[in-house]
Amino acid sequence: MTKVGGLALTAVGIWLNVAGDSRLQFLGIFDLNILHGVNFGYFFIAIGGVMALLGFLGCCGAKKESKCLLIMFFSIILVIFISELATAAITVAYSSLLENVLNAWSTPVLKEQYGKDKVVTDMWNVTMTKLHCCGYNNYTDFNNSYYYEENGDIYPPNCCEDPEILCDAENARQSDIKGCYDLINLTIKKKFYIVGGVAAGVCGVELAAMAVCMCLFCYLDKQGT
Repeated sequence: MTKVGGLALTAVGIWLNVAGDSRLQFLGIFDLNILHGVNFGYFFIAIGGVMALLGFLGCCGAKKESKCLLIMFFSIILVIFISELATAAITVAYSSLLENVLNAWSTPVLKEQYGKDKVVTDMWNVTMTKLHCCGYNNYTDFNNSYYYEENGDIYPPNCCEDPEILCDAENARQSDIKGCYDLINLTIKKKFYIVGGVAAGVCGVELAAMAVCMCLFCYLDKQGT
């Protein structure tokens, strides 16, 4: 059971790193520095690898009827289980922090730097193109912005359905392109639901493994007396 759970966690960790979602790099402008210290992909790979190896330890302990190996197996799985609970708590706090940072940071940067700073402009363009969105909330975020005023009250092409037309207020209103915030929230939640579901299943496997291990330990202890 533990080996299966470990392999599942490892697979999820590899998927997160290959997809780039463990650091939310697919969000372009929202690849903030605070995210660089949080890489759930590597965490899952490490925990999954350890659990897969522990599966062999548990099998050896059960086969040889070694109480020492069983109690070692139980202790390590318990530590991993606690670390996963701690990670879940950090994830909840982290998602709230991310939302607060985005709300406070995105719109002011958009108004002041888009069209002026090439790095910010390119990152916003990547985000709006990939997610097919406009601005943080909607096209009105560009009202009175540097880009809007410098281009004669014109919005970025991504704010209109047809990027070839002149994206003025009327065309932007009719296109009704969604803001990036809702799409970002939806994308992040989808990933968290997948990761959370797998992690919950693995935690269930760990609890079952600890229960079986403790039952076997108690049985061997009684046999010894």
